[in-house]
Amino acid sequence: MDFGLSPRAADLRERVRAFIREQVMPVEEEHFRRLAASGEGGDWTRWTVSPEVEGLKSRARAEGLWNLFLPDPELGAGLTTVEYAPLAEEMGRSFLAPEVFNCNAPDTGNMEVLWHYGSPEQKERWLTPLLEGRIRSAFCMTEPDVASSDATNMRATAVVEGDEVVLNGKKWWSTGIGHPECRVAIFMGLTDPAADRHRRHSMVLVPLDTPGVTVRRMLSVFGDFDPPYGHGEVWFEEARVPVSSVITGPGRGFEIAQGRLGPGRVHHCMRCIGAAERALQLMVERGMRRVAFGKPLVKLDGNRERIAELRIAIDQARLLTLYAAWKLDREGPRAALAEVSAIKVVAPNVLQRVADEAIQLYGGAGVSTDAPLTALFAQARALRIADGPDAVHRAVVARVELAKYASQDRQGKGEE
Repeated sequence: MDFGLSPRAADLRERVRAFIREQVMPVEEEHFRRLAASGEGGDWTRWTVSPEVEGLKSRARAEGLWNLFLPDPELGAGLTTVEYAPLAEEMGRSFLAPEVFNCNAPDTGNMEVLWHYGSPEQKERWLTPLLEGRIRSAFCMTEPDVASSDATNMRATAVVEGDEVVLNGKKWWSTGIGHPECRVAIFMGLTDPAADRHRRHSMVLVPLDTPGVTVRRMLSVFGDFDPPYGHGEVWFEEARVPVSSVITGPGRGFEIAQGRLGPGRVHHCMRCIGAAERALQLMVERGMRRVAFGKPLVKLDGNRERIAELRIAIDQARLLTLYAAWKLDREGPRAALAEVSAIKVVAPNVLQRVADEAIQLYGGAGVSTDAPLTALFAQARALRIADGPDAVHRAVVARVELAKYASQDRQGKGEE
């Protein structure tokens, strides 16, 4: 088992790290201060693209730090999951960095879907401008009226009628839908309720200017609307698109979702680890500077022990995530199912724990916007629900583990 980086991947990590430190972080604080003062809130129609962020994206692309997530050496960096994982960790230290390198969710997942499963026409129309950063996209799967952790619950439909697909239903938590450059959504809907449960759904590319598609409202996370991307509630009412908009064909939605989510969850988890490193750094620096009762905070009330425990937790999460990435590379998504589910539980929980302890040490400043800790905490807490809640992923790990013993039991009975 080797988590070592190739010379090229190691060079990219150092260049990403330097770019974030020298160019992104100096812009980030002022960027979010300006957003907070804008008062735009849920009025997503007023959201704008930041010239500073667009400038950073241009410089990153010029330096070859672009589409680093894509394993295709012609369209992306051509890295394995293990090689890309440390780059994702570096990006996780910044809220802006993933977009700056065109490596932000949900666009990365949507681009991977199109790269793996899209037709030549779909790639030309949507993948190319996404790879170039000219447009943004959204992913419409979760629904407000059902428990969406169970895909078979979905009420939204994608029904084939002749040479069209008719879409009906409500979706929400559609991340990126508020971006001024968001042009297309991938919609997952029920096509054939009588089919096998893994062949019932389809994924459909839907231009956002399609009649019948309406963004009803933007949703806040702990009071933050996350402009200019945001998370929206979208209604599809008799929205019609050509049948050629179906990705790979009707009934392949579940298969595509599983292929999309494996590497994407590694990316999420490594970004969580990078964010946890940032929170721990802030905590340590604050604890060394601030003095109470005649001592630095790091020497009071068990804070040294807490810092040690957080360091251990972060390193454990990183190693587990790299192992999942290694297994994905070697054996594919099905073989790494339990490992990917395990990191999806572990990494966000570690980030939440580190952010919470950092907030506690910061005191009142920790719950303000003067420090990024509340945003890091919110990121972790939301991610424990997004892409499958903790309980679902624990169930997957348990199912895989129990299946090992069931197999042993069958073998034992056979020998008897």
